[in-house]
Amino acid sequence: MSRSLNLAVIPGDGIGQEVVAQGLKVLSAVLPQDVKLETKEYDLGASRWHRTGETLPDAELEALKGHDAILLGAIGDPTVPSGVLERGLLLKLRFAFDHYVNLRPSKLFPSTATPLAGRPDIDFVVVREGTEGPYTGNGGSLRTGTPAEVATEVSLNTAYGVERVVRDAYERANSRPRKKLTLVHKNNVLVYAGHMWKNIFDRVGQEYPDVATDYLHVDAATIFFVTQPDRFDVIVTDNLFGDILTDLAAAVTGGIGLAASANINPDRTFPSMFEPVHGSAPDIAGQGKADPTATILSVALLLRHLGFDAEAVRVEEAVAADLAGRDGTAATARTTDQIGDALAVRVAS
Repeated sequence: MSRSLNLAVIPGDGIGQEVVAQGLKVLSAVLPQDVKLETKEYDLGASRWHRTGETLPDAELEALKGHDAILLGAIGDPTVPSGVLERGLLLKLRFAFDHYVNLRPSKLFPSTATPLAGRPDIDFVVVREGTEGPYTGNGGSLRTGTPAEVATEVSLNTAYGVERVVRDAYERANSRPRKKLTLVHKNNVLVYAGHMWKNIFDRVGQEYPDVATDYLHVDAATIFFVTQPDRFDVIVTDNLFGDILTDLAAAVTGGIGLAASANINPDRTFPSMFEPVHGSAPDIAGQGKADPTATILSVALLLRHLGFDAEAVRVEEAVAADLAGRDGTAATARTTDQIGDALAVRVAS
């Protein structure tokens, strides 16, 4: 009996169209022959906003719920006011679909440049809480635009929200060979939220006796990201700290152009969304210069989330082999399509 994968595709802005096409090419090549890939493209992003003033209409939000997963290319354009697309589209999707786990693997692949000396063995995962913290929009501005302006941005943390992401991180750590989990926060200053995170972290940890645990203040974590990145296995942290740390993690593992991510609803009550981290790069859009590797690694995360573990491994191994064959100039010598074609051939063989 044939199976199907019903995928929502949001190419978005800038290079999003180009890299998503390569992600779909590799996905089609790696799926088992009895799996039918069905896609529906959604016109969401800067162009839609300029034409209609809409970011994510309720009708499309409702339609997206019916898919198995969402593949997103990139959102962002300098001609759109800051925050309009981020809050109106990306954060709206995360909150509406309860994407409370933002997953960011960080691995230093062969022949990939790193600013760190000695090429340390880097292979860790950041589990970032995705629906709370200061990104909820709980705040405001008084006397805006005057010398007496007052602005607030409240970090909202609930025991329910913290426990579920901490529990997810323990599960991920327990399934990895090193079985180590590090909590990153700032509980010496952020005493209310920080102590709640630490208390829940310690309590849930009693259920996972095989997982070694560690705690770091976020400022100390940034130091170790560049001096001892090999000390990390799985990291769990809040929305804001996770946003910052994961970009630093990308910088030490080859750059943000190789960084994949997943916005996951572990309960599977809504479709999860998979996207590269690099943004829309409007300066090179349409020129065939964009490296689609981050999107293709995001496809690997999508496959694993949907239970295609063997296919996810094939994609990751294909990427590793492709990166190992680069000499520092090969990525720019090949077009976006050529890199996608090469990876599609690898996963199909």
